[in-house]
Amino acid sequence: MGMLIPIGNMLLPVWLCVIALTWLMVWKGMALWASAKGKQMVWFIVLFVVNTLGILEIVYLCFFQPNPWVKGKGKAKKARKK
Repeated sequence: MGMLIPIGNMLLPVWLCVIALTWLMVWKGMALWASAKGKQMVWFIVLFVVNTLGILEIVYLCFFQPNPWVKGKGKAKKARKK
């Protein structure tokens, strides 16, 4: 039998914990980066403190991130040719 990790009153396999942790870190990292880049301090704090296994992070990235698909935002303008 594989190694088990005790979580509360349950025993979970190590591989399941690794998958859950990887899932959480990817979504949390993307959401924290987007909220910091968008200067949304309240969202950053909520995303940093609340742990929902990626659910809140996905909701933020899909619905509350300011202008995620605007092209050219933040890029330097090209110099005009004379």
